[in-house]
Amino acid sequence: MSNSGGPVRTPVAEPVVPCCPPLSRRALTAEEAGRTAAMFKALGDPVRLRLFSLVASHPGGEACVCDISDVGVSQPTVSHHLKKLREAGLLTSERRGTWVYYRVAPSVLAALAGVLAAAD
Repeated sequence: MSNSGGPVRTPVAEPVVPCCPPLSRRALTAEEAGRTAAMFKALGDPVRLRLFSLVASHPGGEACVCDISDVGVSQPTVSHHLKKLREAGLLTSERRGTWVYYRVAPSVLAALAGVLAAAD
């Protein structure tokens, strides 16, 4: 198999886009509640919340795992927490060579804020 010499970009996880109305607009369906609860549960851990904020606030909107590994826990623990954030649909990731880069989709931030927003 030949390589064109450019970076290899292999998606690690597909984004999950939450889609829920503000809580004050209508009751969530069981599916919406499950999806939203998974996101908030993932953010309920202080290390995960910190990792999420580090990725979200990183210059350029994405962070290499090498940029966000110093959060007071071991690297395998960081990887575990990043996996949980990906599984909850809060982060997307892309492998480039030996490093994995993480990104928070703008739609995820908007959807989380929207769930807690007051209805018009």
